[in-house]
Amino acid sequence: MKLILPFLLSVWLVPHIAHAQDSAAGLKRLTLRSDLLGFEAVGRLDMPGGFCSGALIASDLVLTAAHCIEDAVAKGSLEGLKFFAGLRDGEFVEASAAKLAVMHPSYDTGPNPGVRNIRYDIGLVVLEAPISTGTAAPFAVEALSQSEHEISVVSYARGRADALSREARCSVMDRDRDLIAFDCDIWFGSSGAPVFNTSGRRPRIVSVVSAVTNYQGQKAGLGMMLPTRLAEVKQALRAGRGVVGGAEVKSRRIGVGGRSDAGARFVKP
Repeated sequence: MKLILPFLLSVWLVPHIAHAQDSAAGLKRLTLRSDLLGFEAVGRLDMPGGFCSGALIASDLVLTAAHCIEDAVAKGSLEGLKFFAGLRDGEFVEASAAKLAVMHPSYDTGPNPGVRNIRYDIGLVVLEAPISTGTAAPFAVEALSQSEHEISVVSYARGRADALSREARCSVMDRDRDLIAFDCDIWFGSSGAPVFNTSGRRPRIVSVVSAVTNYQGQKAGLGMMLPTRLAEVKQALRAGRGVVGGAEVKSRRIGVGGRSDAGARFVKP
């Protein structure tokens, strides 16, 4: 099997003047509560000036992209960082402010980190108030097997920031030991969204949306292979390496309204 990296000539910031592909045939807006069934643990991670997507992998642990929380970590403050589980049209299953946040220890925050940085583009947010597992059951994380060629993405994005959209079926375009390229419809705000294997009874997370690239003449999303990288971030969290936040972050019920739909940035080579 060919490697992904030699073909990644440009991983870019999506232009601000472009428009989200709201009418893509593969996307379904999860408008009704019944539409959300089974995906309540996917939510919007709001931050000052934008948002990302994320998913619960424990009642108080949100998996997202490292670049989504990079600014908060750099400032040493989680003020304004909030997770809304199952947000749709101003309603949400449950919500909480962030207590702690950590990026992968090898994630490069420099100005030109390179394509290889995508493999480390993983962040974890510990919530001040755990989300009830009976309301939003966390997802398991597993490795994407070589036999799996179809995946699914559930995310928010610019132009569809008020409710989750699900692409039930998209394709793995290529993969290597560390990266996966896929043809799912992603955009600003899709950063940090879970990439699912849906072949079993319940979806399992196999990657996290990190970037967009022109891959062999076609727009493609990029994510890292899990769960080895995730285990490394969890180890950093347990050890307190690079962890931001503390007891000063207050828990409270969060309302929604008047948010900008300008999503978080994608990775730049």
